[in-house]
Amino acid sequence: MIKATVNQKESIEVNGQMINGSEASIDIQKINTNEYSLLINNESFRALLIGYNADDKKLNMLINGKEFEIQIQDKTDLLLQKMGLNNMAGAKNNNLKAPMPGLIRQVNVSEGQEVKKGEVLIVLEAMKMENALKAAADAVVKKVAISAGQTVEKNQLLIELV
Repeated sequence: MIKATVNQKESIEVNGQMINGSEASIDIQKINTNEYSLLINNESFRALLIGYNADDKKLNMLINGKEFEIQIQDKTDLLLQKMGLNNMAGAKNNNLKAPMPGLIRQVNVSEGQEVKKGEVLIVLEAMKMENALKAAADAVVKKVAISAGQTVEKNQLLIELV
């Protein structure tokens, strides 16, 4: 399931075939590296990818000559939103906690290390999926409270940042 929000208002569920909650027919075909053909409810559109921010999962596309900002949410994003954990990065908290129970697959930082916003700190396996937990802002690692191979519970402290 992939959900796209266009210009912060139009909601499109690509695999669910819905637009703003109404059933729709959606077909997307890649033409070349940055160009796509869209067929939405039997209406054809030509789309050109003009920008992509991987950290924010935002696309900038030129569709039939008009620019659109598209926010992408994948299966994991939608699950975190449903669980109420999607806005944790914006909280004024320097502690990285486990968003769900799982197994620590990888720890990419050590105490005293400087990290940049968007840098992957930990890889957590949960529900047969690997989740990259990233730094919400530039910081310094004060304490690493876990190690690779360790199982963790929801809200367990993983890393303390300052």
